[in-house]
Amino acid sequence: MLTERSARVAAAAKLHRHVGRRRANRFLAEGPNLVEAASARGLVREVFVTEVAAQRHETWLTAQDAPVHLVTERAAKALSDTVTPAGLVAVCDMPTTPLDDVLTRLPRLIATAVEISEPGNAGTLIRIADAMGAAAVILAGHSVDPYNGKCLRASAGSIFNIPVVTAADPHAVVASLRGAGLQVLASAVDGETSLDDADQLLGIPTAWLFGPESRGLSADIAAEADHRVRIPMSGGAESLNVAAAAAICLYQSARALGSPR
Repeated sequence: MLTERSARVAAAAKLHRHVGRRRANRFLAEGPNLVEAASARGLVREVFVTEVAAQRHETWLTAQDAPVHLVTERAAKALSDTVTPAGLVAVCDMPTTPLDDVLTRLPRLIATAVEISEPGNAGTLIRIADAMGAAAVILAGHSVDPYNGKCLRASAGSIFNIPVVTAADPHAVVASLRGAGLQVLASAVDGETSLDDADQLLGIPTAWLFGPESRGLSADIAAEADHRVRIPMSGGAESLNVAAAAAICLYQSARALGSPR
């Protein structure tokens, strides 16, 4: 049985940090839902499990091709970033999808988050994009690492269903989206077009741009969009968080397009 001091556990624990994930090109998935979803994609390389969790997930573990290591409760805590460890953690390969690969598939709907730093919002946006049939999610600029534990959990496994692209330069992303024939729409609280009046706009392949709730899209990025679209709000709230705004906009696009990704 491996303890928290074993070299294998210590190496896996380094994947809690962004720099560790990038160096190894791997990440940690915790809990049965995420681990099983990662396994279905063929991403799992090794599994750490406590005795209690091993009994609970015996059938699944027996069918695993990846090595399974029994660990102590303290080791499981070292491998977890939650208050209550699940006792089941997998080291997984990090999937990479270049933006060009996404665009060659002639996508009809893409969600692009720019400078999104809150992992819960990013993960929820990924889940929403998956549910609405988007072809991909792009995290542009200084956005959160999508393989952060909180982001993974918020995605509820959707991160394994939909390509998630990271790109440093949001201006280059917009240029690539437009070059692929996509209309670019920016969600903005002061947009000149109301979402209620955008049905004709939404009927063609679209890439949405979403910015952080605290400040929205930067003026220079928003100016590169074909249209700036606002969500009508009759209540007292001044804005929506990025996940809520994305849910509304992507649903309207999916409805107008009337087709799967």
